[in-house]
Amino acid sequence: MKNQESISALQTAVLFLAGMTGSAIVLIPASVIGAAKNGAWISLLIAWVMGMCLLACVLYLHSQYPGLLFVEYSRKALGKWLTLLMIIPFTCALFWQNAAIIIEVGGFFNSTIMTKTPVTVVHTLFFVTAALTARAGIEVMARMFFILLIMMYGFILLVLVLASANYHPEFLLPIMPDGMKPILHGAYITYGFPFAEVVLYSSLLPFARKGEERMLGKYMYFAIIMNGVTLIASIICTILALGPLAGEMNYSMYQLARLIYIQEIIERIEPVIGFSLIAGSYMKTSIMVFILTNLFSQFFRVKNYRILTFPIAYICLLLSVTMYHDQASFNEDGYMAWTLFDNLAYVLPLLLIVVVTRMRNRSKRA
Repeated sequence: MKNQESISALQTAVLFLAGMTGSAIVLIPASVIGAAKNGAWISLLIAWVMGMCLLACVLYLHSQYPGLLFVEYSRKALGKWLTLLMIIPFTCALFWQNAAIIIEVGGFFNSTIMTKTPVTVVHTLFFVTAALTARAGIEVMARMFFILLIMMYGFILLVLVLASANYHPEFLLPIMPDGMKPILHGAYITYGFPFAEVVLYSSLLPFARKGEERMLGKYMYFAIIMNGVTLIASIICTILALGPLAGEMNYSMYQLARLIYIQEIIERIEPVIGFSLIAGSYMKTSIMVFILTNLFSQFFRVKNYRILTFPIAYICLLLSVTMYHDQASFNEDGYMAWTLFDNLAYVLPLLLIVVVTRMRNRSKRA
């Protein structure tokens, strides 16, 4: 399977950046500012450094097990039964994450754009589109997402620049009015989403063309740097424009776009942020469905992963419409318990494989 499809190192980094930025660019500012106030950018910086460390672990394992997916090198490092024990929470977390992405999108549609449209319709359209994209393969996604990513970043930059007339530098102070605890709370939130998810993108690295390993690492580090800079810029600009209200308003980047008014010529451009959320969530969901289908196909040794795409997308759809009955319960899980689950399901297996691999390499040298 992975030998039939391949993408360049740059395209791999594009998929990584699309998944990491995705819906986070619209959803992260309000949640982190709500927790850390004016120090939210420090919270994101802390979480970003932790994400860099996880990326270093992912690239290390890729160099030690070239061409192998997560399940395959987990079998080699830990054995069949321990891999089975770890894959169960890993898979459950991936299913929840796919559903959570679309739950957020559905909440955005219901509160801003299509207030009378049943949320099930929105969820269904997203999952059908994402499943069709994932089924088309990683080569198609890499080519298409490059264009969508440029458009998404262009719209975000446009909003941040045009909103500059509403910026008030005095809103940035004081940076830590309540000490360090709110900063750490904000770092906890943004570490769980999106930086702990760096582990998932280890499943994309084996599809990178052979001979581009050296460039792959550089591109991946550049992608996470660009992701961190973008999120920090969005947080700072949101605080500059909205001040104390920045953490109280959902989809704060959308609210920022609503403030833009230039001589009755440029106004009401918030749909471009709506597009950014939709495009980012669509790209991330497609990538997550692709990773899930490959995970199942490798674990159960299914030769054609595409036959699993629609059943997996259907399960994610059912979860998205049945797990939560209100936004408050979803927010409690999504921004609090989810980080702990991320560490247990994603980060712990990765670190365990890294430790075992390092110990084996040292024993061979000795």
